[in-house]
Amino acid sequence: MNKQRLLFVVNPISGGKSKKRLEEIIRRTLDLERFSWVIKRTAFAGHALEIVKEEAADYDAVIAVGGDGTINEIARELSHTTIPMGIIPLGSGNGLARHLKIPLDVHKAIDYLNHALPQEVDTLRMNGHFFVSIAGVGFDSLIASEFEKQKGRGFVNYAKLTIREFFHYQENEFNLNIDGQKYRRKAHLISFANSNQFGYRTIISPQADISDGLVDVCIITKPKLWQIPRLFLQMWMERADQSSLVEIIRGKEIELWPNNDIFANIDGESVKVGEKIQVKLFPKSLKIMMQKK
Repeated sequence: MNKQRLLFVVNPISGGKSKKRLEEIIRRTLDLERFSWVIKRTAFAGHALEIVKEEAADYDAVIAVGGDGTINEIARELSHTTIPMGIIPLGSGNGLARHLKIPLDVHKAIDYLNHALPQEVDTLRMNGHFFVSIAGVGFDSLIASEFEKQKGRGFVNYAKLTIREFFHYQENEFNLNIDGQKYRRKAHLISFANSNQFGYRTIISPQADISDGLVDVCIITKPKLWQIPRLFLQMWMERADQSSLVEIIRGKEIELWPNNDIFANIDGESVKVGEKIQVKLFPKSLKIMMQKK
């Protein structure tokens, strides 16, 4: 039996986590009777996409080793192809990996690959910008932008930033067109959820299904101070959709305006998208190495 060839694309600085022992862990944990493997390390932003563009055709799967930003680059290039992507989650929030229930421990994540098969998932584009997990505007966008400037990563820094900025950021009026149905909503943030969470188990759309051909448009009003603990508890307990502060509408094609901040959070990265936003879903356009539920 011919071995399947894996290309591990590693972001050395994602999540502030060391990848020095990765090769040793792969040798000890990967099923070497089933797989052969090569490692390539990124050197700059966008390098993962370049590596995949130049070399993916020589492999049976590409394994993204890093956070949601690295995963986005690799998934962008592999979407609408027959080459699947695997995930070793070594970022900060690891939203997509958590949604897919891929272990966060590197040994367990590599062993997970040993028993995984390609499964088709949906992808989306916001004004041409690709995403596979979650995108958002409003407060969500501000936090993504400010978090990129932080020296430290991790949940504690993310939480501190969120609390600090919460009191200053005001709600906005948004117009929405979801599959032809028009809405007007005042919201603190609006997220387009293909997966169920931002990361750090902050689960905003518990019923989100990455393969159902729909995106969950999550409209969140600004909580009063006394409502914040309950909302976060509901998120952690996968019950945010039961909150009076959260409205979820599902659709395939969405327009939103005005996005006064101009920027959006796209898979954890702050991206300039403009004042008017179009989100379009592409069903089953990416293959991800996953174990069957």
